[in-house]
Amino acid sequence: MEKTKLHLLLADDDIDDCDFFKDALDEIGSPSTLTTVNNGVELINFLLSEPLNYPDLIFLDLNMPRKSGIECIEEIKAKKEWSQIPIIIYSTSLDRITVNSLYELGAHYYIQKPSEFSSLKMVIKKALNIFSTPVLPPRSQEHFIIQP
Repeated sequence: MEKTKLHLLLADDDIDDCDFFKDALDEIGSPSTLTTVNNGVELINFLLSEPLNYPDLIFLDLNMPRKSGIECIEEIKAKKEWSQIPIIIYSTSLDRITVNSLYELGAHYYIQKPSEFSSLKMVIKKALNIFSTPVLPPRSQEHFIIQP
């Protein structure tokens, strides 16, 4: 997936979290474009409406109105043309049962939303470094959670 500019999609219903994510991405200075949607229905509608412009990476919140992150990942992984889009869960909670379930559903990584801006920059930078390499590392439950 070596690209000079990654197209990122953030699906999160919390506008403040979206703003912090965008600010962190801007400060990192990573060559990327960011599209944001505010619920699961908007995420699926975006994918349906942009068949030639799928994101390179989806950051997916779990607790969203209209369609949860879990429902979204199930739908994305079930559709052949979307199933290869890497998904990083981006959620406030860190329930181990849910985390294990998300790994089984096909998520690539899990980030617990950090409370500090510097930590947010660190985890986003780590995630982008992983997905900027020519060959993605194999999914690993041992390295599933990205931490600052």
